[in-house]
Amino acid sequence: MESMFYSEDDLKKLGFKSIGENVLLSKKASFYGEQEISLGSNVRIDDFCILSGKINLSNYVHIGAGSYLIGGAKGITFDDFAGCSQRVCIYAVSDDYSGNSLTNPTVPDRYKRLTEGAVYLEKYVIVGAGSIVLPSVRIREGTAIGALSLVSRSTEPWKIYFGSPAIPLRNRSQKILDLEKDFLSEETLKNHDLQKKQE
Repeated sequence: MESMFYSEDDLKKLGFKSIGENVLLSKKASFYGEQEISLGSNVRIDDFCILSGKINLSNYVHIGAGSYLIGGAKGITFDDFAGCSQRVCIYAVSDDYSGNSLTNPTVPDRYKRLTEGAVYLEKYVIVGAGSIVLPSVRIREGTAIGALSLVSRSTEPWKIYFGSPAIPLRNRSQKILDLEKDFLSEETLKNHDLQKKQE
């Protein structure tokens, strides 16, 4: 049975700016401007995702099915262990909806007014299903965004946000920090054992 993910050889041919190890990209995902997209190690991108523009995904990052990352020129960055659930839309560029300019990609830029700003998801951030993140937002370390939320402003670290617009509801547990240490120690031991077997 054919894999739903690109092979390692096929990944190298796609033309990404950089790519790490153990990367799983669905063959049903779409990428535009691959030369501006960097992928770390242990990254997984599921079916029907669209990644466009300047994007940097660090290590242990998951992008759930049907999610759109529109990086434009300013870019979207996911730090280690950050991710998003299904149908999340993250925009580093957006049209002006005020009526003072035309919108959509079929119109020349001189008739449009774009809002642009880098989006950054720090370590351990998770964005729930169906949520939207707008330009110039920094989702700080350990933040969790509940499903169907609209994130239009930067967050505080280690909080759980929900709503439209998203507001902080309560603190988030930091047990993740201990779990990461255990996990990475385990991975180091596995890699060490694997190297010894290969020698």
